[in-house]
Amino acid sequence: MIKTMYVIILVTAGNKKEAQRIAAGLIGSKLAACVNIIDKVDSLFFWESKIDQAKECLLMIKSKREKLTKIIKAVKSLHSYKVPEIIALPIIAGSKSYLRWIDASVR
Repeated sequence: MIKTMYVIILVTAGNKKEAQRIAAGLIGSKLAACVNIIDKVDSLFFWESKIDQAKECLLMIKSKREKLTKIIKAVKSLHSYKVPEIIALPIIAGSKSYLRWIDASVR
Protein backbone atom coordinates (compact mmCIF):
# COMPACT_ATOMS: atom_id res chain seq x y z
CA MET A 1 0.00 0.00 0.00
CA ILE A 2 1.27 3.45 -0.92
CA LYS A 3 1.19 5.90 1.96
CA THR A 4 0.60 9.24 0.33
CA MET A 5 1.58 12.52 1.91
CA TYR A 6 -0.02 14.71 -0.75
CA VAL A 7 -3.60 15.10 -1.97
CA ILE A 8 -5.70 16.88 -4.55
CA ILE A 9 -9.06 17.90 -3.11
CA LEU A 10 -11.93 18.52 -5.51
CA VAL A 11 -14.59 21.02 -4.47
CA THR A 12 -17.39 22.48 -6.57
CA ALA A 13 -18.72 25.98 -5.93
CA GLY A 14 -21.82 27.78 -7.16
CA ASN A 15 -19.95 30.65 -8.82
CA LYS A 16 -16.50 32.08 -9.43
CA LYS A 17 -16.71 34.61 -6.59
CA GLU A 18 -17.41 31.84 -4.07
CA ALA A 19 -14.63 29.68 -5.58
CA GLN A 20 -12.15 32.56 -5.27
CA ARG A 21 -13.21 33.21 -1.66
CA ILE A 22 -12.66 29.53 -0.76
CA ALA A 23 -9.32 29.43 -2.59
CA ALA A 24 -8.09 32.62 -0.93
CA GLY A 25 -9.12 31.32 2.49
CA LEU A 26 -7.21 28.07 2.02
CA ILE A 27 -4.10 29.72 0.58
CA GLY A 28 -4.16 32.52 3.15
CA SER A 29 -4.32 30.08 6.04
CA LYS A 30 -1.50 27.97 4.54
CA LEU A 31 -3.76 24.92 4.22
CA ALA A 32 -3.17 24.68 0.46
CA ALA A 33 -0.20 25.40 -1.77
CA CYS A 34 -2.26 25.99 -4.91
CA VAL A 35 -5.90 26.10 -5.98
CA ASN A 36 -6.89 25.89 -9.63
CA ILE A 37 -10.37 27.21 -10.45
CA ILE A 38 -12.07 25.79 -13.53
CA ASP A 39 -15.06 27.93 -14.43
CA LYS A 40 -18.33 26.92 -16.10
CA VAL A 41 -18.41 23.21 -15.29
CA ASP A 42 -21.71 21.54 -16.21
CA SER A 43 -22.82 19.41 -13.26
CA LEU A 44 -25.66 16.92 -13.20
CA PHE A 45 -26.52 15.37 -9.84
CA PHE A 46 -29.23 13.74 -7.78
CA TRP A 47 -30.55 16.17 -5.14
CA GLU A 48 -33.73 16.18 -3.06
CA SER A 49 -35.26 13.18 -4.86
CA LYS A 50 -34.70 14.46 -8.40
CA ILE A 51 -32.07 14.96 -11.06
CA ASP A 52 -30.76 18.52 -11.00
CA GLN A 53 -28.12 20.44 -12.92
CA ALA A 54 -26.04 23.56 -12.42
CA LYS A 55 -23.18 25.59 -13.83
CA GLU A 56 -20.45 25.43 -11.23
CA CYS A 57 -16.76 26.10 -10.69
CA LEU A 58 -14.40 23.26 -9.87
CA LEU A 59 -11.59 23.86 -7.41
CA MET A 60 -8.53 21.61 -7.58
CA ILE A 61 -6.76 22.08 -4.25
CA LYS A 62 -3.17 20.83 -3.80
CA SER A 63 -2.14 20.12 -0.24
CA LYS A 64 -0.85 17.61 2.26
CA ARG A 65 -2.95 14.75 3.57
CA GLU A 66 -2.34 15.80 7.17
CA LYS A 67 -4.25 19.05 6.48
CA LEU A 68 -7.36 17.35 5.09
CA THR A 69 -9.51 17.60 8.25
CA LYS A 70 -8.76 21.33 8.57
CA ILE A 71 -9.42 21.86 4.85
CA ILE A 72 -12.81 20.14 5.09
CA LYS A 73 -13.72 22.32 8.08
CA ALA A 74 -12.55 25.51 6.31
CA VAL A 75 -14.39 24.69 3.06
CA LYS A 76 -17.62 23.99 4.95
CA SER A 77 -17.34 27.31 6.80
CA LEU A 78 -16.76 29.27 3.56
CA HIS A 79 -19.21 27.38 1.33
CA SER A 80 -22.84 28.25 0.56
CA TYR A 81 -23.97 24.66 -0.19
CA LYS A 82 -25.70 22.60 2.47
CA VAL A 83 -23.66 19.56 1.32
CA PRO A 84 -20.57 20.75 -0.56
CA GLU A 85 -18.56 18.30 -2.62
CA ILE A 86 -15.23 17.72 -0.89
CA ILE A 87 -13.35 14.72 -2.29
CA ALA A 88 -9.67 13.97 -1.71
CA LEU A 89 -7.55 12.00 -4.16
CA PRO A 90 -4.02 10.79 -3.40
CA ILE A 91 -1.07 12.11 -5.34
CA ILE A 92 0.88 8.89 -5.83
CA ALA A 93 3.86 10.46 -7.59
CA GLY A 94 5.08 13.81 -8.83
CA SER A 95 7.99 16.09 -9.53
CA LYS A 96 10.20 16.16 -6.43
CA SER A 97 10.67 19.90 -6.76
CA TYR A 98 6.89 20.47 -6.97
CA LEU A 99 6.23 18.26 -3.94
CA ARG A 100 8.96 20.12 -1.99
CA TRP A 101 7.19 23.36 -2.96
CA ILE A 102 3.94 21.99 -1.49
CA ASP A 103 5.88 21.15 1.70
CA ALA A 104 7.25 24.69 1.89
CA SER A 105 3.87 26.32 1.16
CA VAL A 106 1.62 24.34 3.51
CA ARG A 107 2.04 24.85 7.24
